[in-house]
Amino acid sequence: MSTMNHATMNMGATTTSGMAMGTSTASGSMASSTGMSHSMSMGGDCKISMLWNWYTVDSCFIARSWHITSKGMFAGSCIGVILLVVLLEFLRRAGKEYDRFIIAQYTRSLAPIPASSASSDHGKNPTSSTSAACAPAATSTFRPNILQQAIRALLHMCQFAVAYFVMLLAMYYNGYFIICIFIGAYIGYFIFGWESFNVGKGGKDRMEENVTVCCG
Repeated sequence: MSTMNHATMNMGATTTSGMAMGTSTASGSMASSTGMSHSMSMGGDCKISMLWNWYTVDSCFIARSWHITSKGMFAGSCIGVILLVVLLEFLRRAGKEYDRFIIAQYTRSLAPIPASSASSDHGKNPTSSTSAACAPAATSTFRPNILQQAIRALLHMCQFAVAYFVMLLAMYYNGYFIICIFIGAYIGYFIFGWESFNVGKGGKDRMEENVTVCCG
């Protein structure tokens, strides 16, 4: 009889222990599930997708601080993207114009041939005097000084940074933002890509800058 009571007590203790372990495991699973749910809800404040999307409100770009909370804020962000791409076109044009400026500055610094010597040579040999007048622009090379190169490098850095930022925005695959990038590229090039063409060169100078050469 004592042996049976002892066995019964052991079985009860084992059952109670098993129930306690089961309850503990269930509690841990519920806590873990609750924690995961809480974490997902915190991370779900921003709508981010690596596939094509048309998210507006609750979408995020670059950082959590750029969290769209209203349609007005999204419209302002679209305008900002357009202006950012326009700025990129401005920086490209600024780089070209600065190169033109320093080349023109260098050309003006070349010592001109004195008028008396040019007129005396003209009577002797017109061909040689014409060649001499054109020689500096035809044969000389120009290397920017350290300050000029520093400014050129700064313009290039700004251009690179803005272009990289535009690329990051495009990687969110937001249809509205990508359309705004296209619109900004059109407006920016329309304004800052409006340049004169050299008809004599058939427009080949469109993408390159040439030193002004005298004597036609």
